[in-house]
Amino acid sequence: MSGAPRVRSMNVADSEVRPVLVPAGNKARSLVSRKSASKPLRKVEKPPEVSSEEKKAPSSPVTASSPPLHSLSVPSVLRRQEYLLRSNLSLNASCSSDASSDSFHSRASTGRISRTNSMGSRRKQYASKPEKVVPDNVSASPPDTSPAKKRCAWVTPNTDTCSAAFHDEEWGVPVHDDKKLFELLVLSGALAELTWPVILSKRHIFREVFADFDPVAVSKLNEKKITMPGSSASSLLPELKLRAIIENARQISKIIDEFGSFDNYIWGFVNHRPIVSRFRYPRQVPVKTPKADVISKDLVRRGFRSVGQTVIYSFMQVAGITNDHLVNCFRFQECLATSAETEEEGIKGKAKEKAEDIVDFALTRAINELSFASE
Repeated sequence: MSGAPRVRSMNVADSEVRPVLVPAGNKARSLVSRKSASKPLRKVEKPPEVSSEEKKAPSSPVTASSPPLHSLSVPSVLRRQEYLLRSNLSLNASCSSDASSDSFHSRASTGRISRTNSMGSRRKQYASKPEKVVPDNVSASPPDTSPAKKRCAWVTPNTDTCSAAFHDEEWGVPVHDDKKLFELLVLSGALAELTWPVILSKRHIFREVFADFDPVAVSKLNEKKITMPGSSASSLLPELKLRAIIENARQISKIIDEFGSFDNYIWGFVNHRPIVSRFRYPRQVPVKTPKADVISKDLVRRGFRSVGQTVIYSFMQVAGITNDHLVNCFRFQECLATSAETEEEGIKGKAKEKAEDIVDFALTRAINELSFASE
């Protein structure tokens, strides 16, 4: 009596999906597995469709059944493992290359570049510098090593030649001529409106307008013509300044009548000897001094205009009444030597005058004695 028919299990698909590792595998399926090994790993293979004939066919006993269609052979598994190993090696290599490039960028951003790159940049820098080409017949001249003359701080390499010459030739030199003293007093008063470079550039116009600064001639000028709009004098200074210059010329004429010269009057405030300041730094040079205050007040008392303390101290500096050249300026010693020479000349002149006075006194006395004797 035959037993009950065997019913096909519902888990046949599961058994087909699972790979069965047996020596006698399906050779036809091994070819399919070889082709699938070349595809990406994560791609899931679809199970093959089962034909209707196979569904209708009766199931054979388990002992006689062939291995499942989806079973894999041993070579295919080895090839898949080899593929995975190669893919892992390539992934590690790519990661190491990315890491090396990132580390290079990070070193470049922090300034730590490799030695070869730094050497290349140095070569580029050296190559960018132009080389001085000297002809064969001409020898390269050595640099000028002679020390330059040191001047006061207000004379810089950018200073114009006129101002530099004014510093080297006039500023600080003792002046004893009345016309020259009057000119310097006028130019110092113009500093309230102009600067020294502008004043020196218009110095010839000042001399033309004010008759070479002759106090007697300037005192006789017509104020209306001088202050007329459009005149050359009106382009120099305002009207009040022009009127002050004419009035100061009149007062200088009176001082000349009283003291014999403006030189004797102005130098008498310093005992006819220049004041030597011996300043080492520009910040030590003052704008006004007590001596300038005394002179300013006396001039104002005599009727002078526009003769404040600052104007008078600038006049004292430029006229050599005070030697404000810095100690390291080459003009400091020269102005000292000039003042010493003028002082010696003054002493000799005074001695000569005293000798002449003594001779005159002796002659008059002898004449008087002879007159008395004759009587």
